[in-house]
Amino acid sequence: MSSRSTPASATGPGATAPSAGSTDPTTSTPSAASAPTGAAPSRPASPSPALARRPLMAFRTVDLVLTVAIGVVFAFVFLAWGQVYTLVTPLQLVLPPSVGMLAGVWFLPALVAVLIVRRPGAALLAELIAAVLEMALGGQWGVGTVVSGVLQGGGVELAFLLTAYRRFTLPFAMLGGVLAAALEWIYERFSYYPEWSWASAWGLLAFFVVSGAVLCGVLGWFLVRALASTGALGAFPAGRQWGRRSRA
Repeated sequence: MSSRSTPASATGPGATAPSAGSTDPTTSTPSAASAPTGAAPSRPASPSPALARRPLMAFRTVDLVLTVAIGVVFAFVFLAWGQVYTLVTPLQLVLPPSVGMLAGVWFLPALVAVLIVRRPGAALLAELIAAVLEMALGGQWGVGTVVSGVLQGGGVELAFLLTAYRRFTLPFAMLGGVLAAALEWIYERFSYYPEWSWASAWGLLAFFVVSGAVLCGVLGWFLVRALASTGALGAFPAGRQWGRRSRA
């Protein structure tokens, strides 16, 4: 019988009233033993699998290896992409700012790295490795390639820093491409095209921004999602997020 029940003898004739100092069982506080059993203690919510494990700056070996690998692969992509510029030379003769229409590809290693690893510095490291290696392999822009690498990687980092590295959606991927384009435009405006009028310079910025949003932001985001859907990124936050969803 529960301790909350009233004893039958308390209701019968001649029942002894409880003394002033005694405890009325009908008003006693339930003991800990009367609490429901089998209830699991509450636990703090586990971090989202879509985010890198904290602390954010604690890169795992696999994070560093993949970031470096992305930089190396894109260094060779950059060498080939530099030759693509010759294909649009006729258009540049008519509309010089159109040189910026291909710029977004230069920002891809930064975006791909941060979307997969999701740690501060991944974008900058991948972009810088790609730039340094491209220069070492004979890239046509020399040491300026390294300067561009810092600016482009920094622009992508800034986009995700605004979210404290917690949002990796398509709009923020596009923002990363746009910010990288804006920083690169400032550098190129005064280093490569100082003789241009401001009308042409603003036209170059427009081409840069659109290319950064599309060729970097959209293309890079869908590239990482496609890789994640194969299961190849299972060790990384991108694989845990998009790989699981694609199999559902």
